[in-house]
Amino acid sequence: MRNLILGISVWLLCAASSLAQPLSYTKDIQPIFTERCVACHACYDSPCQLNLGSGEGVARGASKLSVYNGARLKTQDTTRIFVDAFGAPAWKEKGFHDVVAQKEQQVALLGRMLQLGKEQPFEPNKRLPEKLDISIDRINQCVTDTEFDAYAAAVAHGGMPFGVTGLTPEQYDTVQAWLKQKAPIDWKVWQPDAYEQQQIAKWESEFNKIGARESLVNRWLFEHLFLAHLYFPDSKEGRFFQIVRSRTPIGEPIEVINTRRPNDDPGLKFFYRIRPVPDVIVHKTHITFELNDEKLANIDQLFYQNNWVNDKLPAYGAVQSANPFKTFEAIPAQARYQFMLDNAEYFVRTFIRGPVCRGQIATDVIRDHFWAFFQDPKHDIYVNNAKFRKESTDLLAMPGQFDDLGDLYHSWKKHRKIRNEYEDLRREYYSYAEVADWGHIWSGNDNALLTIFRQHDSASVRKGLIGDVPQTMWWLDFPLFERTYYELVVNFDVFGNVSHQAQTRLYFDLIRNGAEVNFLRLMPPETRKTYLKSWYQRAGKIKAWFDYTDIDKKTETALALPEEGAREAFAQQLLMRFEAINARADYINRCYTGKECFNPNLDQEMADTEQLLSEIASIPAKQLPIINFLPEASILRVQRSDASREIYSIMRNRAHTNVAFMIGESLRLQPEKDSLTVYPEVLSSYPNFIFNVKTYDMPEFIRLWKSIKTQQDFTQMVDRFGIRRTHPAFWFYFHDVAAHIKESQPIEFGVLDMNRYENL
Repeated sequence: MRNLILGISVWLLCAASSLAQPLSYTKDIQPIFTERCVACHACYDSPCQLNLGSGEGVARGASKLSVYNGARLKTQDTTRIFVDAFGAPAWKEKGFHDVVAQKEQQVALLGRMLQLGKEQPFEPNKRLPEKLDISIDRINQCVTDTEFDAYAAAVAHGGMPFGVTGLTPEQYDTVQAWLKQKAPIDWKVWQPDAYEQQQIAKWESEFNKIGARESLVNRWLFEHLFLAHLYFPDSKEGRFFQIVRSRTPIGEPIEVINTRRPNDDPGLKFFYRIRPVPDVIVHKTHITFELNDEKLANIDQLFYQNNWVNDKLPAYGAVQSANPFKTFEAIPAQARYQFMLDNAEYFVRTFIRGPVCRGQIATDVIRDHFWAFFQDPKHDIYVNNAKFRKESTDLLAMPGQFDDLGDLYHSWKKHRKIRNEYEDLRREYYSYAEVADWGHIWSGNDNALLTIFRQHDSASVRKGLIGDVPQTMWWLDFPLFERTYYELVVNFDVFGNVSHQAQTRLYFDLIRNGAEVNFLRLMPPETRKTYLKSWYQRAGKIKAWFDYTDIDKKTETALALPEEGAREAFAQQLLMRFEAINARADYINRCYTGKECFNPNLDQEMADTEQLLSEIASIPAKQLPIINFLPEASILRVQRSDASREIYSIMRNRAHTNVAFMIGESLRLQPEKDSLTVYPEVLSSYPNFIFNVKTYDMPEFIRLWKSIKTQQDFTQMVDRFGIRRTHPAFWFYFHDVAAHIKESQPIEFGVLDMNRYENL
C-alpha cells in the first residue's frame, strides 16, 4: 500500500511538473481540440463562429452573430477565416471577442466553459436531459466574460464540450495549464516541401498564362476550382492546397483578395496562386481534386486544341455573374462541359459541401435518395447546335445578384418566365433531334453514375448507383449542370439576406424540375404524365401547374422500355449496360430474391452479417416500424470475432408527396413509405447515431429491428446497442468512424461533424 501511495505521489509530482513547463499550442493543445472540439467547432456552422481547427481560429475567438440565418433582412459582413481578417486585433474590429485571455485573476472564458462541463457530468450512456436543446437550430448565447456567470446559472449543462462526454482529466489539466500560461499560440501555417513547391510552380504558371484566351479559360477554371482541396499525387498524407486570387505575383508572399464571391471584381492586377489549406481537415468541407500531369495535359487539350478566338475579356459585375454562359461563351461549350463531366463527383460535392455547408436552403428541394447521370456531349443540343445556343444563352440567366427585399417577387417572376421560355425552346429543338437512346447517356468514366442522399439539412454524394431504384432520377445536360453549380456554389452568399437565399432556393427548384423532366425523355411517352403526377402530389399539382412548363408527351424514346414498370426496367438495364463504370456495386439493397445478398468477396462472418442486413434494407416503414424512430443517418459498427470492425451506413430515405415548396415539409411527408439504404461505407459527414454490434449478436440485433413497434421497444434496443453522446468511450467510437474512411479512402479523410448527433 505504501508503495502504491508513493507511486501515485510520484506520478502526480511528475504530472504537475510537466504542466508547469511551457506548453506548445501546436503540439499539446491543437491535438486536444482536434479530438474533442473540432467535431462541432469547424466551418461556418461553428457555434458562435468559434473555429478551433487552427491557432488563427482560437485567436479570432467567438461572435454573437450566426452565419446561418435564413431570415435576416440585411446582408451580413463576411467573416471567413484566412480570408477576411488575420490576427486577433483585426477580428476584434469585426465584433469577435476573446475566449482564451485571462483578465486579472479570472480564468479565461474557454477555461470556465470547460470547468462548467466538468462540474456537470452526464450519467454514462444515458439520454441527455430533455430540457437541454442540442439541435442545430438552437439559439447559442455566445456569452462574453461578463455574461458567463448568468449563463452558468441558467444553463447548468451548458459547459463544454456541449452535450457530450467531456475531456479526459489529463486533457482538461493540460488546457487549463495552457490558459494559465496566458495561452501562447505558436501555431503557423505549414509550408510546402520541395516536391510540392515544384508542383505549385508548374500549376501557377498554367493558371497565369498570358493572353486573352488563356485569361478567360483561367478565370473559368478558378471559378470552378476555388473550393477544391487540391492535392498532388506524391504529396505527404493530409496535405492539401487551394487556389486563390492574390495581389502579389508568383514568387512573392500571397495577399488574398477577399471578394464576397469568386466572380466579383478582384481589381486591375491580380494573380492566381496556390496556398496550403492551413486548418484541420473536416469531412463536411473536404472537396478533393487531384492536380497531376494528366489533368494538366487534359486542360491544354480541352481548352486550347480548337482555334477559337477571344480578343477581349468580359467585365465583372452582377450581369456577368448571373449568366456564366454569356460570360464564357467564347470558350467552346464542349470543353467546359467535358471538364465538368470528367470530374462530376467533385462538382456535385461542391453543391453539398460548399458554401452551403449546412444546406437546408438547397436540400429542401431534393428527394432523400436519387440517382444522377449526364447527357453525352455529342447529344447535347446546347453544346452542338450553334443556332440553339445563340437563341437560348440569354434565357439561362439566374437570380440572386440583387437582394432588395421589395424586388424579391418581381425578380423571381422574371427568372421563372425566362427559364420556362428556355424549357419551351429546348423541348421544341429536342422534338426534332435524334431520338434518345443508350448512347445519349454519357459513360466516359466512373463519374458518370452518381447517387445522392439527403439527410434533412445536409446531403452526400457517391460515385456509383447505391440503393433500391429511386422514385426520381436526374438526367443533367450542360445547362442544368452549370446552372446548378453557379446557383449553389459560385453565386451563393452564405452571408446573404432572406431575399438572396429565397431566390437561390426557388430557382434551384426549377433546376431540379428540369433534371427530372429531362429524365422523362427516356421514358415511354405514354408514361411520362403518370410519373410526373407521382412526383408532384397534393399541393405539388398546383406548383407544377403554376411554376413549371409543359413536358414532352409525344417524342419517342429509343430505349424500348415496357409501359408497365418502365422506370424499374430502365434502372435494371442501366445497371447492366454500365456495369464496367459503376463505381460501387450494391449487394444488399437490391437483393429481391433473398438468396445471396452479400459481397461475394467477403469471408463467411461478414457474408452472414450482410445477409442479415439485407432483411431490413429497401423495406417500407409500414412493414418495418423501427424506421419511424430512426434518424437520417445512422452508423452501424460491426465488431468481428477477432475484435476488428466493419462500418455500415444506414440511411433513412424519407418519402414526400412532393419537394416543391420552401416550407411545410412535415405536411408533405409519407412516413409509411420511408425506407432504409444499408451500405458498407460512411455515407454522411454528419453521423446522427452509432450502433455497436458484435457479429455473434447480429441475428438478435436484426430480430429486434424487425420486431420493434413502440418507443419503449426502441429505447431498450438503444440501451443495449447504442453509443449515446454520454457514453464513456463516445469519442473512440465517433472517431473510429472517420478512421474507417482513412483506412479505405485516405485522401477523403476528415474529422466528422457531431452537431447532428441525436439524443436517442
